[in-house]
Amino acid sequence: MTKPRKNYGTVLFDLDGTLTDPKEGITKSVAYALSHFGIEVPDLDRLCKFIGPPLDFSFREYYGLEAEDVKVAIDKYREIFSEVGIFQNKPYQGMNELLAKLCERNKTLLVATSKPTVYAERILEKYGMIPYFTAVIGSELNGGRSDKAEVIATALQQNGLFSTDDCIMVGDREYDILGAAANGIDSVGVLYGYGTYEELKKAGATYLVADLNQLSSILLS
Repeated sequence: MTKPRKNYGTVLFDLDGTLTDPKEGITKSVAYALSHFGIEVPDLDRLCKFIGPPLDFSFREYYGLEAEDVKVAIDKYREIFSEVGIFQNKPYQGMNELLAKLCERNKTLLVATSKPTVYAERILEKYGMIPYFTAVIGSELNGGRSDKAEVIATALQQNGLFSTDDCIMVGDREYDILGAAANGIDSVGVLYGYGTYEELKKAGATYLVADLNQLSSILLS
Protein backbone atom coordinates (compact mmCIF):
# COMPACT_ATOMS: atom_id res chain seq x y z
CA MET A 1 0.00 0.00 0.00
CA THR A 2 1.28 3.46 -0.86
CA LYS A 3 0.37 6.69 0.91
CA PRO A 4 -2.95 7.97 -0.48
CA ARG A 5 -2.69 11.10 -2.59
CA LYS A 6 -6.31 12.20 -2.61
CA ASN A 7 -9.35 12.67 -0.46
CA TYR A 8 -11.88 10.56 -2.32
CA GLY A 9 -15.45 11.83 -2.06
CA THR A 10 -17.10 8.97 -3.97
CA VAL A 11 -16.33 5.30 -3.40
CA LEU A 12 -17.57 2.53 -5.67
CA PHE A 13 -17.54 -0.97 -4.19
CA ASP A 14 -17.58 -4.32 -5.89
CA LEU A 15 -19.80 -6.80 -4.04
CA ASP A 16 -18.49 -10.38 -4.24
CA GLY A 17 -15.09 -10.74 -2.60
CA THR A 18 -15.08 -7.10 -1.53
CA LEU A 19 -18.12 -6.34 0.64
CA THR A 20 -19.12 -9.95 1.28
CA ASP A 21 -17.61 -13.43 0.98
CA PRO A 22 -19.90 -15.37 -1.39
CA LYS A 23 -17.75 -18.47 -1.77
CA GLU A 24 -20.16 -21.10 -0.46
CA GLY A 25 -23.21 -19.92 -2.38
CA ILE A 26 -21.49 -19.29 -5.70
CA THR A 27 -19.38 -22.43 -5.81
CA LYS A 28 -22.25 -24.72 -4.80
CA SER A 29 -24.56 -23.10 -7.35
CA VAL A 30 -21.94 -23.45 -10.10
CA ALA A 31 -21.37 -27.09 -9.17
CA TYR A 32 -25.12 -27.69 -9.38
CA ALA A 33 -25.25 -26.11 -12.85
CA LEU A 34 -22.29 -28.11 -14.12
CA SER A 35 -23.78 -31.37 -12.84
CA HIS A 36 -26.59 -30.86 -15.36
CA PHE A 37 -23.96 -31.47 -18.07
CA GLY A 38 -22.45 -34.47 -16.29
CA ILE A 39 -19.53 -32.42 -14.97
CA GLU A 40 -18.77 -33.21 -11.34
CA VAL A 41 -16.50 -30.92 -9.31
CA PRO A 42 -15.90 -32.50 -5.88
CA ASP A 43 -13.40 -29.80 -4.86
CA LEU A 44 -15.44 -26.59 -4.72
CA ASP A 45 -12.30 -24.49 -4.29
CA ARG A 46 -11.68 -25.09 -8.00
CA LEU A 47 -14.78 -23.00 -8.69
CA CYS A 48 -13.61 -19.87 -6.85
CA LYS A 49 -12.53 -18.52 -10.24
CA PHE A 50 -16.25 -17.96 -10.91
CA ILE A 51 -16.26 -15.25 -8.24
CA GLY A 52 -15.88 -11.93 -10.03
CA PRO A 53 -16.36 -12.32 -13.79
CA PRO A 54 -19.78 -12.60 -15.47
CA LEU A 55 -21.23 -16.11 -15.47
CA ASP A 56 -21.48 -16.41 -19.24
CA PHE A 57 -17.76 -15.68 -19.59
CA SER A 58 -16.85 -18.19 -16.87
CA PHE A 59 -18.90 -21.09 -18.22
CA ARG A 60 -17.40 -20.53 -21.68
CA GLU A 61 -13.85 -19.86 -20.56
CA TYR A 62 -13.44 -22.54 -17.90
CA TYR A 63 -15.67 -25.35 -19.18
CA GLY A 64 -15.94 -24.68 -22.90
CA LEU A 65 -19.73 -24.48 -23.01
CA GLU A 66 -21.28 -23.24 -26.25
CA ALA A 67 -23.77 -20.37 -26.35
CA GLU A 68 -26.95 -22.43 -25.93
CA ASP A 69 -25.46 -24.50 -23.13
CA VAL A 70 -24.25 -21.34 -21.40
CA LYS A 71 -27.84 -20.12 -21.25
CA VAL A 72 -28.94 -23.43 -19.74
CA ALA A 73 -26.06 -23.36 -17.24
CA ILE A 74 -26.99 -19.86 -16.08
CA ASP A 75 -30.63 -20.90 -15.67
CA LYS A 76 -29.56 -23.92 -13.62
CA TYR A 77 -27.24 -21.77 -11.53
CA ARG A 78 -30.00 -19.27 -10.76
CA GLU A 79 -32.43 -22.09 -10.00
CA ILE A 80 -30.57 -22.76 -6.78
CA PHE A 81 -28.73 -19.48 -6.24
CA SER A 82 -31.88 -17.32 -6.19
CA GLU A 83 -33.41 -19.37 -3.38
CA VAL A 84 -30.49 -20.80 -1.38
CA GLY A 85 -27.06 -19.75 -2.63
CA ILE A 86 -27.75 -16.03 -2.46
CA PHE A 87 -27.64 -16.15 1.34
CA GLN A 88 -24.80 -18.67 1.64
CA ASN A 89 -22.76 -15.54 2.03
CA LYS A 90 -21.37 -13.33 4.79
CA PRO A 91 -20.07 -9.77 5.15
CA TYR A 92 -16.37 -9.40 5.83
CA GLN A 93 -15.77 -8.66 9.49
CA GLY A 94 -15.74 -4.93 10.14
CA MET A 95 -17.24 -3.99 6.77
CA ASN A 96 -20.47 -2.52 8.14
CA GLU A 97 -18.48 -0.42 10.57
CA LEU A 98 -16.26 0.90 7.76
CA LEU A 99 -19.30 1.80 5.66
CA ALA A 100 -20.84 3.65 8.60
CA LYS A 101 -17.63 5.66 9.12
CA LEU A 102 -17.49 6.56 5.44
CA CYS A 103 -21.06 7.84 5.58
CA GLU A 104 -20.22 9.86 8.70
CA ARG A 105 -17.50 11.54 6.61
CA ASN A 106 -20.16 12.37 3.97
CA LYS A 107 -18.68 10.06 1.35
CA THR A 108 -20.98 9.00 -1.49
CA LEU A 109 -21.03 5.20 -1.65
CA LEU A 110 -22.10 3.19 -4.69
CA VAL A 111 -22.12 -0.53 -5.47
CA ALA A 112 -20.85 -1.49 -8.93
CA THR A 113 -21.12 -5.24 -9.48
CA SER A 114 -21.39 -7.71 -12.35
CA LYS A 115 -24.00 -9.59 -10.29
CA PRO A 116 -27.61 -8.84 -11.35
CA THR A 117 -28.87 -5.77 -9.50
CA VAL A 118 -31.85 -7.63 -8.07
CA TYR A 119 -29.58 -10.18 -6.37
CA ALA A 120 -27.12 -7.54 -5.16
CA GLU A 121 -29.90 -5.54 -3.52
CA ARG A 122 -31.27 -8.61 -1.73
CA ILE A 123 -27.84 -9.47 -0.35
CA LEU A 124 -27.14 -5.94 0.82
CA GLU A 125 -30.58 -5.72 2.43
CA LYS A 126 -30.07 -9.06 4.20
CA TYR A 127 -26.84 -7.92 5.81
CA GLY A 128 -27.90 -4.40 6.74
CA MET A 129 -25.71 -2.66 4.17
CA ILE A 130 -28.29 -1.14 1.83
CA PRO A 131 -28.79 2.12 3.81
CA TYR A 132 -25.15 3.07 3.31
CA PHE A 133 -25.37 3.18 -0.48
CA THR A 134 -26.77 5.91 -2.68
CA ALA A 135 -27.26 3.42 -5.53
CA VAL A 136 -26.68 -0.22 -6.44
CA ILE A 137 -25.70 -0.78 -10.07
CA GLY A 138 -25.37 -4.31 -11.41
CA SER A 139 -26.02 -6.33 -14.51
CA GLU A 140 -29.38 -7.23 -16.01
CA LEU A 141 -30.89 -10.70 -15.67
CA ASN A 142 -30.90 -10.98 -19.47
CA GLY A 143 -27.10 -10.62 -19.52
CA GLY A 144 -27.04 -6.92 -20.35
CA ARG A 145 -24.49 -4.60 -18.71
CA SER A 146 -22.30 -7.40 -17.40
CA ASP A 147 -18.97 -5.85 -18.45
CA LYS A 148 -17.43 -4.17 -15.40
CA ALA A 149 -16.34 -1.06 -17.27
CA GLU A 150 -19.93 -0.59 -18.44
CA VAL A 151 -21.28 -1.13 -14.92
CA ILE A 152 -18.92 1.50 -13.52
CA ALA A 153 -19.73 3.93 -16.34
CA THR A 154 -23.44 3.52 -15.65
CA ALA A 155 -22.94 4.08 -11.91
CA LEU A 156 -21.04 7.29 -12.59
CA GLN A 157 -23.47 8.60 -15.20
CA GLN A 158 -26.63 7.81 -13.25
CA ASN A 159 -25.27 9.66 -10.24
CA GLY A 160 -24.12 12.73 -12.14
CA LEU A 161 -20.41 12.06 -11.60
CA PHE A 162 -19.01 13.61 -14.74
CA SER A 163 -15.82 14.70 -12.98
CA THR A 164 -14.21 11.50 -11.75
CA ASP A 165 -11.10 12.96 -10.10
CA ASP A 166 -12.31 12.21 -6.57
CA CYS A 167 -13.83 8.79 -7.36
CA ILE A 168 -12.25 5.45 -6.51
CA MET A 169 -13.25 1.83 -7.21
CA VAL A 170 -12.68 -0.90 -4.62
CA GLY A 171 -12.58 -4.50 -5.81
CA ASP A 172 -10.82 -7.84 -5.56
CA ARG A 173 -10.40 -8.90 -9.21
CA GLU A 174 -8.70 -7.53 -12.29
CA TYR A 175 -12.09 -6.73 -13.83
CA ASP A 176 -12.66 -4.09 -11.14
CA ILE A 177 -9.26 -2.51 -11.69
CA LEU A 178 -9.44 -2.54 -15.49
CA GLY A 179 -13.02 -1.24 -15.39
CA ALA A 180 -11.95 1.64 -13.17
CA ALA A 181 -9.07 2.52 -15.49
CA ALA A 182 -11.39 2.47 -18.51
CA ASN A 183 -13.46 5.15 -16.74
CA GLY A 184 -10.49 7.24 -15.65
CA ILE A 185 -10.76 6.61 -11.92
CA ASP A 186 -8.35 5.30 -9.29
CA SER A 187 -8.72 1.84 -7.78
CA VAL A 188 -7.96 -0.23 -4.71
CA GLY A 189 -7.25 -3.94 -5.11
CA VAL A 190 -8.20 -5.80 -1.93
CA LEU A 191 -6.14 -8.91 -1.25
CA TYR A 192 -8.59 -10.40 1.25
CA GLY A 193 -10.88 -11.36 -1.65
CA TYR A 194 -10.35 -13.74 -4.56
CA GLY A 195 -7.77 -11.98 -6.73
CA THR A 196 -4.04 -12.49 -6.31
CA TYR A 197 -1.39 -9.85 -5.74
CA GLU A 198 0.04 -10.57 -9.18
CA GLU A 199 -3.36 -10.27 -10.88
CA LEU A 200 -4.22 -6.95 -9.26
CA LYS A 201 -0.77 -5.45 -9.66
CA LYS A 202 -0.63 -6.40 -13.35
CA ALA A 203 -4.07 -4.85 -13.87
CA GLY A 204 -2.68 -1.57 -12.57
CA ALA A 205 -4.39 -1.04 -9.20
CA THR A 206 -3.61 2.40 -7.77
CA TYR A 207 -3.36 0.85 -4.31
CA LEU A 208 -3.13 -2.71 -3.00
CA VAL A 209 -4.34 -3.47 0.53
CA ALA A 210 -4.21 -6.60 2.62
CA ASP A 211 -7.09 -5.93 4.98
CA LEU A 212 -9.82 -3.53 6.07
CA ASN A 213 -7.45 -1.55 8.26
CA GLN A 214 -5.34 -0.63 5.24
CA LEU A 215 -8.46 0.01 3.16
CA SER A 216 -9.78 2.34 5.86
CA SER A 217 -6.56 4.37 5.88
CA ILE A 218 -7.08 5.17 2.19
CA LEU A 219 -10.82 5.75 2.14
CA LEU A 220 -11.05 7.71 5.38
CA SER A 221 -8.17 10.06 4.62
